[in-house]
Amino acid sequence: MTLLTHWPLAGLRLTTPRLELRLPDLDDLAALASLAAEGVHDPAVQPFTAAWTDAPPEERARNVLQYHWRCWGEWQPDDWELGLVAVRDGLVVGAQGIGARGFAVLREVTTGSWVGSAHHGQGLGTEMRAAVLHLAFAGLGAQHAVSGAFSDNAASQAVSRKFGYREDGVERHVVRGAPAVLRRLRLTAEQWRSHQPVPVTCEGLRACLPWFGVQ
Repeated sequence: MTLLTHWPLAGLRLTTPRLELRLPDLDDLAALASLAAEGVHDPAVQPFTAAWTDAPPEERARNVLQYHWRCWGEWQPDDWELGLVAVRDGLVVGAQGIGARGFAVLREVTTGSWVGSAHHGQGLGTEMRAAVLHLAFAGLGAQHAVSGAFSDNAASQAVSRKFGYREDGVERHVVRGAPAVLRRLRLTAEQWRSHQPVPVTCEGLRACLPWFGVQ
């Protein structure tokens, strides 16, 4: 028996031209926590609905560890959150998540990501999103992917446009004590097939399918 016997998600690999996305091991998590402690975005803005990056560096690092451990411990086929690390040339550069509730019925996923500040402006966010969209649509048979970004988050909105997302309404949130408008975005399988700017390969998925609620 090996870890993959009981936890096949550890063998899942998504590969883009520059990145490998995988479920982190403990060394990957340590690197990701350190990356978060070093900085995720301009401190003058808050791009996340859960303002975890407003915490001091050591607390940000701990938040990253606890988030991933919680996702592992609470995983259910009808309620899951897959948190992947993005690795470039052996270096952890960011985190990419994809999750769903009731996927077997709804065939809808949500995505979210962040890249360490030192790696901004290199197009890595596009490759990370491409990887999980390929997993969702080509691998799991999703029909919809939803995302969202605050009105002032031009970088996230630009990534979504590359894949053909369309407006799906707005939400109002409180960010740092002030109102902020989140623009929801939706991508259908048909739209995704017409907008695939990055080639992606996937390994190790077959053994994981029941874990995603896919038979």
